[in-house]
Amino acid sequence: MSDLKIGIVGAAGRMGRALIRASHATDGCRVAGGTEMAGTPILGTDLGTLAGIEPLGIHLTDDPLTLAANVDALLDFTIPTATVDFAGLAANGRIVHVIGTTGFSEADEAAIKRAANHATIIKAGNMSLGVNLAVALTKKIAATLDPDYDIEVVEMHHRHKVDAPSGTALMLGQAAADGRGVDLNTNAVKTRDGHTGARKEGSIGFSTLRGGDVVGDHTVIFAGPGERIEISHKASDRAIFARGAVKAAQWGFGKGPGLFSMADVLGF
Repeated sequence: MSDLKIGIVGAAGRMGRALIRASHATDGCRVAGGTEMAGTPILGTDLGTLAGIEPLGIHLTDDPLTLAANVDALLDFTIPTATVDFAGLAANGRIVHVIGTTGFSEADEAAIKRAANHATIIKAGNMSLGVNLAVALTKKIAATLDPDYDIEVVEMHHRHKVDAPSGTALMLGQAAADGRGVDLNTNAVKTRDGHTGARKEGSIGFSTLRGGDVVGDHTVIFAGPGERIEISHKASDRAIFARGAVKAAQWGFGKGPGLFSMADVLGF
């Protein structure tokens, strides 16, 4: 059986380079191409050199259309507007599209859902095994505890992250809402400032911290009468997300069209 041909969009970024390394290191996979925006000064650089491994004989381009036509899977941790375009390319090519991008609008989500009629799309706010275990536990705990346990989601990321709350924080909040059988949008509290009054019963709060080079810290707090339960996950290396994305691509190959999550990939 031939290797899974993997293309990486946004290949010059921190996650892009991690995805190159993870794809190259995974048995049964090979890096088949990588792209960046037109005008990027390092276009033409060998992808292996870019990622700090041996040269691969494959060079960075600004042509995602050609990339999508020649790979089995696209790995994508870019920005929402670009990801929507890449989803369209994946749909045209009937290939796998693994999406780790966050910060989508409702219109973006709808466009990705339409693309999943033709592409195998695996989309998650976080690709790591540990985070997805934390999501499953959060749902279970929220379903078990009485409503008088207040739920708060606290997250911290590096200073360069542009969306808030993080996709992972929203995954955790959604899991808590699902466990309680409530709508997250109706019950989420994402900002507090000034004289807010007492905490509304049943709300799910989010707190966002930004600074330094933090890869990603997340904690779900269940604060009840006389006790507090906390689930925490701390990421120290982007490789955990990259390995999860490659695993998702392998799982999705041959599955056929549809919109899937890491819970599907991991069998939760």
